[in-house]
Amino acid sequence: MTVRIPYGRQTIDEADIRAVSETLRSDWLTQGPKVEEFERELAAYCGAKHAVVFANGTAALQAAYFAADLKSGDEFVTSPITFASTATAGLWQGAKPVFADIDPTTGNLDHDSCLRHLTPKTRAIVPVDFGGRPADLAAFKRLAKAKGLVLIEDACHALGADLAKRKIGSVSDMTVFSFHPVKSITTGEGGAVLTDDAGFREKLSEFRTHGIKRSEDWLYAVESQGLNYRLTDMQAALGLSQLAKLDGFIARRREIARRYDEAFNSWAELEPRVGAVEDSAWHLYVIRLRGALASKRRDIFQAMRRAGIGVQVHYIPVYFHPFYERLGYKKGLCPKAEDFYSRIISLPIYPGLARAQQDEVIAALRKTLDALGAKAHAR
Repeated sequence: MTVRIPYGRQTIDEADIRAVSETLRSDWLTQGPKVEEFERELAAYCGAKHAVVFANGTAALQAAYFAADLKSGDEFVTSPITFASTATAGLWQGAKPVFADIDPTTGNLDHDSCLRHLTPKTRAIVPVDFGGRPADLAAFKRLAKAKGLVLIEDACHALGADLAKRKIGSVSDMTVFSFHPVKSITTGEGGAVLTDDAGFREKLSEFRTHGIKRSEDWLYAVESQGLNYRLTDMQAALGLSQLAKLDGFIARRREIARRYDEAFNSWAELEPRVGAVEDSAWHLYVIRLRGALASKRRDIFQAMRRAGIGVQVHYIPVYFHPFYERLGYKKGLCPKAEDFYSRIISLPIYPGLARAQQDEVIAALRKTLDALGAKAHAR
């Protein structure tokens, strides 16, 4: 089955290409001025004091866990409805992910479930901004402060989102972004951690550069078990060019989401959108299947793929994966998350999705639902 319309893709223009080309002609390919400029501009956009960029979002997550001093014997509470990196990056630091259940209306980590999963071993709370909708960060921030925990926000879906008139990136102790091609902006691969804490910034910078904390002349000192997780100047130049267009990208994603709403809000068998807020970054547009239609998800998925539409499912609960099963995690841990997973399909959404292409997605889904006996009618 050939996918003609993917669920997500990058939007690259001539300005982006020129920015990278100019860097290729400069004296710096890595560890140069573009990285620092990108960090400054990203922090300024989000309203944070510091940004530290990394080779990818997973590296940024691991660095945040390092900066929070997670180690063997520690635990962190997070959502199972996320890409595995949210949990696996903490495992690399020796800490144990503890999965709490979600709020099925948003797909985000549920505060009360998180509270029930806290133990004396818990060191961090790691909510995920699923699909681009910010988690209940105010509540999690209060909880983290009351319990003496670090709030690490996995905002890999949410760059450009707003929360109470503040940009995501300025709320949590550390906020992690990804710049993979399907995200809000891209650097090819890349990631960042934003923070207002100078101590965290120092640890993040140390971790991404071999654990080197200081240098003078030819002298340098490796202070910790860091890694080479640096972003190149070429990637940073692309990120700067993309960042200038971020607000336009988000506006376009929100327009696409509204059109999907209009197309599907009369189908009683569908929950047209997950987390219906205008302040979302709309990384994903996720529909949920109701009633008998939920058992037809595979049929719907395959019919859409045959039509050339790159639908996806976000996400398989992390602890369903064989690696986590071998660690002792069992199905049934988070019933709401498991039910949520069983009924969701992601539709294509990205700034370059043309109106005619979206019309094709809508028509294909309507045709598929009609064939399965679902009918549009007033709710």
